[in-house]
Amino acid sequence: MLEVEFPAATHEIRDLLEPSPQKGEKVVLHGYLGARADLSKNLFFVPLLDKELQHSVQIVSTAKSSNGEVRPAHEILKALEPNTPVALHGLLKLRVPAASKDLGDVKKIKTVEVELRDVQSLNEFPKDIIATPDTVFPPEQRHLQIRSDKHLRDALAFRASAASICRDELSNSHGFLEVETPLLFKSTPEGAREFIVPTRRKGLAYALPQSPQQFKQTLMASGIPKYFQIARCFRDEDMRADRQPEFTQLDLEMSFATGESVMDCIETLVRRLWKDLLQITLPFPFLRMTYQEAMATYGSDKPDVRFGMPISRVDYLLPADLIRKVSPLTGPTVEAIMFRIGDGYDPVLTRKFISKFMDSTEASTFNENPEGGPGIFIYDSRKPLQGLQSLGFEAAEAMEELFGATDGDLIILQAREGAPFSGGSTQLGNLRFALHREAVKQGLMQPSTGFAPLWITDFPLFSPSNASEPGQGGKAGLASTHHPFTSPKSSDDVDLLLSDPSKVIGEHYDLVVNGVELGGGSRRIHDAKVQKIIMKDILEMSPERLAEFSHLLEVLRAGCPPHAGIALGFDRLITVMLGKDSVKDVIAFPKSGKGEDPLARSPGVMSKEVLETYHLRLRE
Repeated sequence: MLEVEFPAATHEIRDLLEPSPQKGEKVVLHGYLGARADLSKNLFFVPLLDKELQHSVQIVSTAKSSNGEVRPAHEILKALEPNTPVALHGLLKLRVPAASKDLGDVKKIKTVEVELRDVQSLNEFPKDIIATPDTVFPPEQRHLQIRSDKHLRDALAFRASAASICRDELSNSHGFLEVETPLLFKSTPEGAREFIVPTRRKGLAYALPQSPQQFKQTLMASGIPKYFQIARCFRDEDMRADRQPEFTQLDLEMSFATGESVMDCIETLVRRLWKDLLQITLPFPFLRMTYQEAMATYGSDKPDVRFGMPISRVDYLLPADLIRKVSPLTGPTVEAIMFRIGDGYDPVLTRKFISKFMDSTEASTFNENPEGGPGIFIYDSRKPLQGLQSLGFEAAEAMEELFGATDGDLIILQAREGAPFSGGSTQLGNLRFALHREAVKQGLMQPSTGFAPLWITDFPLFSPSNASEPGQGGKAGLASTHHPFTSPKSSDDVDLLLSDPSKVIGEHYDLVVNGVELGGGSRRIHDAKVQKIIMKDILEMSPERLAEFSHLLEVLRAGCPPHAGIALGFDRLITVMLGKDSVKDVIAFPKSGKGEDPLARSPGVMSKEVLETYHLRLRE
């Protein structure tokens, strides 16, 4: 039967630690039963775990009292399964602290125990659910994953603390106003695929917002000087370790502000998060690097700078015939890295490592690169020209001087198209990261430690259109690198808009920590005429697409002040702070790699009645 009435607790179990309760004091406790230990038919012990599953107290149950009176609670408790939620009455008894170990992550209270007087089961824990300390629950039982895994519960608590600090810092220290913006929006081509929400009005649908971008810009025109919210966002994208179809971001915007204002604010906030929650003092100010510098030096627009291995351009050092061997391209750019497993590492072991990696499926993308596979050389002082003889005398000598190579070092050449950087990484940048990860995986190198925050700035305002990304749907062959609302950085960049838009730099900045992009922001276009020029003349959006932004153009036209902002991926922020591998480890109910909720079994199949209600028809 459903238990709708149960007594209130007089104590929390953790409160029995300090100060020492009075012997014989009557208590009512709430919690979960642990595994029972029977000493005899008439005497057993059972731990009672608190609601937070962090502390336990020993319950002593006897079949009869000292005067021979039968105690019904003894048999009631004996019949209950471990993990059953109960309300329990008893008397406190002092005990001599035992040397027994804690129950895994649960801390035992060893100075008192509770003599059972009555117990009320508040629900059953079925026998068909096997729950032992070694049980690994599947995603379909996410509730039991969370209940049995302290690390998951701690991550959720850490996340809540981080959200509280963000609200306090922004509201009380910086004067931001927390404002909620709608989740039912309309479809606009900002850059990502959207989730559509049909309505009962034929032909009309909402779209779930990719971000609160347009609403927060509207707030800047509304006289709200500083806005923020911890916002839910939705993007219909392919899943990766750091992506979910619905996600949380810390979103903020400031009027009469530049990117410098936003970056200063975020640095203060991020430093406080690390200090308060991890007791780590981050450097101040954060390192800064332009997009061009990051791509040239690390082959990535979100580099992990902790393990070094910078990239150098070397085509000017190499003979033409060697360049032709490493790439079929005409006039390519050739770059190189030196990968050192350890000082004086045995070249034979280096060869074994790199051969195994290049033969793996992970290396197929490097081996099959149409711009040419990597040219791999192993420095070995026992061989002619230290193993670099294929480079020729002058190039080998120049490489040795450039990198300061020693025995066992890998020198890797990689060609690419001799064109300006675009996209988020180069093949050599990806190889740099993959080799380091593989060496750590094999135990040949220690994992990188600490935190290395940096800003990546000065992105191109526009990038070549990508068939795999919807972009803004224009005809110009260009798409906004960030989104179509990002402002050109300088007056010179404004002048380039119509003459050579591919060379325009945007005032766009990304915050990167340990190779993970935690968020990105920009100064926005606050002039409706400039915004329309970019959409209509630069991106060549159709009149229909342009009309979808008519509300925003009208907002900007009404004397909107200059403004700038940023959005931090809150899930990724917590993942990086806790050193987790996936955002799934810090989200209560994450979606699977297919975008499905295995617990609730969503998305669900639409019935014929639902399809009719929303005027939908399925394609065959």
